[in-house]
Amino acid sequence: MSTPTSTIRMASRTRTMIGSIIDSSTALLASQKHDIVRFAMGAPNAELIPTADFDRLLGAHAPGRYDYGATEGEPELIAQVQAFQQRLGIDTEPERLLITTGGMQGLDLAFKLLLDPGDLVVVEAPTYTNGIGTALSYQAEVIEAPVDADGMIVEDLPDIVARAGRAPKVIYTIPNFQNPSGTTMSLARRQLLLELAEEWDAVIVDDDPYGALRFDGEDVPAFAQLSPGNPRVVQVRTFSKILAPGLRVGWVDVDPALRAKAIDAKQAMDTCTSVPTQRMVADYLSEGLLDAHLTRLRGVYRQRKQAMRRIMTAQFGDDVTMTDPQGGFFLWVALQGRLAALDTQKLFPVALRHGVAYIPGPAFAASGRFGNALRVCFATSTPERMADGVARLAAAVDEQVAP
Repeated sequence: MSTPTSTIRMASRTRTMIGSIIDSSTALLASQKHDIVRFAMGAPNAELIPTADFDRLLGAHAPGRYDYGATEGEPELIAQVQAFQQRLGIDTEPERLLITTGGMQGLDLAFKLLLDPGDLVVVEAPTYTNGIGTALSYQAEVIEAPVDADGMIVEDLPDIVARAGRAPKVIYTIPNFQNPSGTTMSLARRQLLLELAEEWDAVIVDDDPYGALRFDGEDVPAFAQLSPGNPRVVQVRTFSKILAPGLRVGWVDVDPALRAKAIDAKQAMDTCTSVPTQRMVADYLSEGLLDAHLTRLRGVYRQRKQAMRRIMTAQFGDDVTMTDPQGGFFLWVALQGRLAALDTQKLFPVALRHGVAYIPGPAFAASGRFGNALRVCFATSTPERMADGVARLAAAVDEQVAP
């Protein structure tokens, strides 16, 4: 009898697959035996999740709750998502909506339907690690566009694309309170990006988990408001950041022809998003609870952002710079001055030992740049807990820079 070989022949696409440092941190933190202040994961804290309402709604009898559901989503939830979108100023129709298993499935469906191996995808730098990873899993070529205080520097795209020698198939952007920078794309840049997408025959994948969490400033019109019904705009949304990440309920808003293919693709993934969870979310929305919940979140997150900036400045002074987001979850912190040479990837295990976790900057770029930067989530922690975590981070930094 022959001995089995130890090497499995895998698909060529596995060579471009990368794991998520962000998602991997969940298991890493769970394995720690000491207290960790968690600035790493982008998630609300437990006290901000309406668990009592969820428990009540899940406990209510509902025939068919545990059956298979339609792939496109439960009709009650689709109707509630449509109404929610309209309250945010975005007109849509049920024929455009597909309920997904979290925002990540929305991204996966978008890239699966749009990309062939070797296609060019423009991404922000820095940007969401899993967005990069999903594009790479479909063997795309990723090129980076810089970000400033007004989001992606869209004016630079023609030169970036000219250097690449071909037009992109997809432009991936997080326009509101971007992950990780916290910045928001300006109106002028949104308008220009729509024009460039038309010129290049490209699709804008508009990933907006945080848009409903504006706590300061004025709303900027969405791509769908600037160009209603535009088939070049794929909207990816989720309830993970405004209700609870563990629900794994999101949606995409797309041209009906693309939705039909997305339904086909989803049927080969999971048949349907969890029916009990969909119905619970639909019931929560139908009772009119979401708007008051969002009002509460915005107030809490404004306070926590201000506290995080104040605490970081008091601890590190001019040795750091930080973004100042008007919504969302994140600060992007760059080390400078006496700390400019610190590598945040090398600093991470030291910080973890001291009892604080963050995400190092290189996780947010395909090129591995931003070694002097890190992302901290202010949504998860109370100001008192933040102060403890920043003090622990300072102790780790002092250990690294000590002569």
